[in-house]
Amino acid sequence: MADEKKPAPIDFYTFCVSLGSSAFVHMGDAPHPETGEAHANLVLAQQTIDILGMLQDKTKGNLTEEEARFLDNLLDDLRLRYVTKASGKG
Repeated sequence: MADEKKPAPIDFYTFCVSLGSSAFVHMGDAPHPETGEAHANLVLAQQTIDILGMLQDKTKGNLTEEEARFLDNLLDDLRLRYVTKASGKG
């Protein structure tokens, strides 16, 4: 255990990226970190995207311009990917 590194502190960006990464994995756009295989679970992807949307709603007016833009761009990308996957085109 001596060579284990201390985890980096979690900030707003790290938290959003973590949730976004989960959505990518659930959409099958990224391999699962434990198995290395990519499998889509659109129900979990939608749930994760909804959590990010809720975070956006609840933090409105409390984020820096840069944080708000980052979250907007992340959600736009995830939602577009989700619609593409859910429609069977991706």
